[in-house]
Amino acid sequence: MKKKERKVEDLIVWQQAIDVANVIYLNFNSLHDFGFRSQIQRAAVSISNNIAEGFYRKSDREFKRFLTIALGSMGELKSMLILAVHLKYISGALQSILTDQLNQIGKMINSLINYLGREIESSK
Repeated sequence: MKKKERKVEDLIVWQQAIDVANVIYLNFNSLHDFGFRSQIQRAAVSISNNIAEGFYRKSDREFKRFLTIALGSMGELKSMLILAVHLKYISGALQSILTDQLNQIGKMINSLINYLGREIESSK
């Protein structure tokens, strides 16, 4: 992927991951369950951070690896959102909206992983 002329901020997937992290921070910032709050906020931030870290690595292979880590953080966040509803920390409606956004982010990450995989194969 030609990264020289681009910044991570140009990636729609990164922008959307930042948006989700912002919503998580706003909705859990005053939660008194500090362990839960810390974990859900870290999972949310990990998605955009791993996209960014991989983007600025020296190779498509490393970028692909960090995108895979971002997918793992996305799965963790989705699981925590389900638990947040059960614990009555958020509404089911908010969980549904965020899960839909995460599903879209996941599709974009998977598309990028597939693209990078083809780029890696073609460079062999």
